[in-house]
Amino acid sequence: MADSTSGDAGKRLALSATYQSPTNANFSFSESLPAPPSESVESRTEYLKDLRKAVGQMQDKVNQDLTARMEEDKARDAGAAKGQAGAAGVDEAKEEENYGEEVPEEEDD
Repeated sequence: MADSTSGDAGKRLALSATYQSPTNANFSFSESLPAPPSESVESRTEYLKDLRKAVGQMQDKVNQDLTARMEEDKARDAGAAKGQAGAAGVDEAKEEENYGEEVPEEEDD
């Protein structure tokens, strides 16, 4: 989002992104860009070039943070799944030994 942060002289615009999650830490990025000094096509074209560059950089930062959070989620989910398997009484050693083979069910008499 770009918005004005001061008056006409030395006008700056802000580009910002905020991520909020109930399970991960929130994060925000913000960058201040100089507004076009005039309404000329050249000034506006230069501003848009700078804005496009800033958006790309911000997108890279957001993607890096989201990727890190996805890895944290995967690790947390794997730990939870491992704990559930142990709680359900699955014999991990037996499962590993018989991996890929059909094993008949044992009957309780």
